[in-house]
Amino acid sequence: MFKQIASVTVMNLRSVPQRLGSSSVIVVGIAGVVGVILSVFGLTRSLSDAVLATGSPDRAIVLRAGATGEFSSTLLVDAVATIKDAPGIARAADGGAAATANFVAAVNLNRKKDGNRAGLAVRGVDPTVMAVRPEMKLVSGRLFTPGLRELIVGRSALEEFRNVGIGDEVVLRDGPWTVVGVFESGRDAVESSLMTDAATLLSAYQRTAVNSVTVRLASQDSFEELKTALTTNPTLSVSVERETDFYRRESQDANQVFGLVGIAVGIFMGLGAIFAALNTMYSAVSVRTREIATLRAIGFGAGGVIVSVLVEALLLALLGAIVGGSVAWLMFNGNSVALGDSTGSIVFQMQVTPALLGLGVVLACSVGLIGGLLPAVRAARLPVATALRAV
Repeated sequence: MFKQIASVTVMNLRSVPQRLGSSSVIVVGIAGVVGVILSVFGLTRSLSDAVLATGSPDRAIVLRAGATGEFSSTLLVDAVATIKDAPGIARAADGGAAATANFVAAVNLNRKKDGNRAGLAVRGVDPTVMAVRPEMKLVSGRLFTPGLRELIVGRSALEEFRNVGIGDEVVLRDGPWTVVGVFESGRDAVESSLMTDAATLLSAYQRTAVNSVTVRLASQDSFEELKTALTTNPTLSVSVERETDFYRRESQDANQVFGLVGIAVGIFMGLGAIFAALNTMYSAVSVRTREIATLRAIGFGAGGVIVSVLVEALLLALLGAIVGGSVAWLMFNGNSVALGDSTGSIVFQMQVTPALLGLGVVLACSVGLIGGLLPAVRAARLPVATALRAV
């Protein structure tokens, strides 16, 4: 049986060059499906990874109760002081609380690639920010000076936007601010921002309340102690989350949007590829009707015929997966992508990972299997006498 299957399969594959045009339809169709799916899913996963990388289990973020994010949260100065005095917070080098109040504004700047304007977050923080975020390192220049209109820029923002290098001036609400340093923080969302002193930024925007407070915990087990102390304090109305949970929630909306787009595009393109495979494989079976009937008549079983048709479909699908995956990897892997709106952008590197390439192969083989199954069954059920009389 296996010898028969091998013989018929080899014979079938040798005839593929004679049907190069129709076979190319399958390859191109499946390559398109794989390329689009990998690009959409790669974008979604890379964005999610960049957002999640911002969170750390040994940090917590405090927002106004009921707020869904920083822009919808306000905390008054008295509340900030109470939060910083709560138990469970680590100590900075000067003995103070490893905590920073955050005020988030935005400025529209031109992108380097196309010159289009996009929002860039301007984050006001306390000078203790590096005690809260030890992964944050100055790589050039110096830290901003409290009280002065000075900024530091994340490397991701520097790579994406024009005129934010050291010495450049960025015009905010009250006039120009000078960029004095560049920082890195592991390609997370914070690195896609400008940063300055919170009190100075609040004064420039004539605000008296910050958006949130971020604290570094004394230990990961200190979270419940901090949360209990703050949420049971009658003078406060706040919510407390681990930073990892906060950014996981923040990334879910984007994941849902891009995930739905990817699924919808994948379904429509996948159906098109399946129909192309069905049409091509039916054509291949029709062309080989007398050949298949002759093989059946001299004793070859239906199993060999079915396997030969399926193998051809799977090999063409695999070739399509290789083409589509290669195109997606060459065009998108490692590219810098900026997504956002007027309130700010997040800059991240798109990654087409081996896991995604494997998903593309599985998807392509599934399409090839579905597209080749019905023609294979038809070939096996074809009456020998009828097929031999076919012209």
